Amino acid sequence: MPRAAAGSRIPPSPASQDLTCQTVLEALIDPVRRSIVRQLEAADHDIRCGDFDLPVARSTATHHFNALRDAGIIHQHYVGTSRMNTLRHKDLKQRFPGLLTAYLDAERPITS
Repeated sequence: MPRAAAGSRIPPSPASQDLTCQTVLEALIDPVRRSIVRQLEAADHDIRCGDFDLPVARSTATHHFNALRDAGIIHQHYVGTSRMNTLRHKDLKQRFPGLLTAYLDAERPITS
């Protein structure tokens, strides 16, 4: 996804060719950010920032959304006044085949 145009309400995110494995993995180290990614993966729709179940204050959540967006893991856009979040499956799969799937599989609880 290209960076947003100047003056755009869409927060900038890196283009898919600019994503780095190190940046993606560093963003996924944090448990709050992992929770955001899991919730997006489980949803069948975009999720508004305020609708995530997170154990942190709103300002701290904003920091985590920014880290995920800057790493290229999520894309954000506005619907009215709500900032919506989308997991960048296609871009991550294209740039790092199997990485997101392996990560999400590793995060699932082991069942006997």
